Amino acid sequence: MKILLLGKNGQVGWELQRSLAPLGELIALDRHPVDGLSGDLSDLDALRATIRQVKPDVIVNAAAYNAVDKAESETELADLVNGQASQVMAQEALSLNAWLIHYSTDYVFSGQGYTPWQEDDAVGPINHYGASKLAGEQAIVRSGCKHLIFRTSWVYSSRGNNFAKTMLRLAKERETLAVIADQIGAPTGAELIADVTAHAIAQVKQRPELSGIYHLVADGEVSWHGYASLVIEFARKHGEQLVVKAVNPIEASAYPAPARRPLNSRLNTKKLRESFSLNLPDWQGGVTRMLMEVLNK
Repeated sequence: MKILLLGKNGQVGWELQRSLAPLGELIALDRHPVDGLSGDLSDLDALRATIRQVKPDVIVNAAAYNAVDKAESETELADLVNGQASQVMAQEALSLNAWLIHYSTDYVFSGQGYTPWQEDDAVGPINHYGASKLAGEQAIVRSGCKHLIFRTSWVYSSRGNNFAKTMLRLAKERETLAVIADQIGAPTGAELIADVTAHAIAQVKQRPELSGIYHLVADGEVSWHGYASLVIEFARKHGEQLVVKAVNPIEASAYPAPARRPLNSRLNTKKLRESFSLNLPDWQGGVTRMLMEVLNK
């Protein structure tokens, strides 16, 4: 099996390089051309030519435009990378009879209510990033190609920047922190996403009827405030010298940004767990494992 991975150096892409390697020949690209191959999703002609040259059995797209606030002003670029590039990949996957694996977001929903979103719930993004990701989803489904679309949220890894690292840095600089407490979701490790992806690819090669959209997040739920509190408490217990004395909860409305964020980022994972016979671990376990890696560096 030949696998083309796009976005190899992102949080999820980096872990996918590890998890996909045992499945077959892996060709991993980022936006910089290598040997005439390009993983730049903003260059549709080069993207199409790359897929035609590689002729993969599976395309795994871990690349995206994910600057949520900047997407409000860079609408054309967000639409190109998240929407039009997805359509190109879907068209090429269909012509090759290949699988397309794609990652999306809870931002395709309105973020209202308190019930975890199911895959067939009505969509209604409240910012342009969400709208561009929804356009990508719809293009893939509409194409008729074999696909797995994994909607996820609050993705982190020990590599690169993340919320936990930011909280640790601020906790060493400030005595008081204010963190949003009315946005609820599940911090989800890139490692978990990559491992589930590899497991799912192995299964769908034998069971093509599993093609579709799935929600993939760690088990449980928490607010950003609760997440920050766990991070700081864990760091203190493991000997970190922190000056922070209070982590105060605030509402999202007190922290204005160019793009609105959904308050309800909960995703129902029943379909994924039952279809692929998976257990999804609780979010705390993944976060504490990541923190151990970060604190040991």
